[in-house]
Amino acid sequence: MQVLIILLITVLIVTWILISPILTKQHHKWIKHIPFPPLWNTIIENNLPIYPRLSPSERRRLQGHIQVFLKEKQFIGCQGLQVTEEIKVIVAAIACLLLLNERGKYFPRLRLILVYPSTYFVNETIATSNYVVEEKRTARLGESWSKDQLVLSWEQVKQDTLNWQDGHNVVLHEFAHQLDQEDGKAEGVPILKSKSDYQIWAEVMTAEYQQLCHDIERKKKIVMDRYGATNPAEFFAVATETFFEKPQQLLKRHQNLYELLQGYYQVEPMKWL
Repeated sequence: MQVLIILLITVLIVTWILISPILTKQHHKWIKHIPFPPLWNTIIENNLPIYPRLSPSERRRLQGHIQVFLKEKQFIGCQGLQVTEEIKVIVAAIACLLLLNERGKYFPRLRLILVYPSTYFVNETIATSNYVVEEKRTARLGESWSKDQLVLSWEQVKQDTLNWQDGHNVVLHEFAHQLDQEDGKAEGVPILKSKSDYQIWAEVMTAEYQQLCHDIERKKKIVMDRYGATNPAEFFAVATETFFEKPQQLLKRHQNLYELLQGYYQVEPMKWL
């Protein structure tokens, strides 16, 4: 009898594992068929400069992704910030630009989005030398945690929407980290379609990362923010910001990197200029 119960439980677990993705996909499909709220559309039109330049099909896909995103993610205001429809919709609209290629997953590790009114401070522990550890308060505009949370400064989000094409966007940056962290690691390599893609990714990203470090060291003019030279994970996030906000400059100066990101995100931001 005990063996039969264990067998039944095993069958149920396996069945659930097999049908769960199908049920999730159907649920997402149902959510996308809900009429898109006119208020949300107005908010996006007023705050996402490239929105009017998206094709009709891209708009529909973005709207569907926003609806799923907002059903699945919880926003929490910090330091007295009241989370409004505007905050949620603007963050969702920018983040979902990274999903226009119908990846099928909506930042699956992410559950909570913490939003501060402006720059916030954290206590950071740094090893200054052998056996010496120093703690200091560090100002931040956003951060992505590998478990289930992401943090944003609302003031910075608004500033980024007003200065599209400057290559700086905290939402694009932190959600690129979420893509990178989807496999549990933050190393500048998101989940790719095939094994062969990883070799190409490594070759292009390594060469471009080293080039950025080289150009900074020699004080050459650069397209990407120098913060991208921090490590490969930050390089991927900064490259993503640049790809969506300064595609023309990135294509001209870093064609291989542009084409790699174009293949990954499956969009052509040059059309949105």
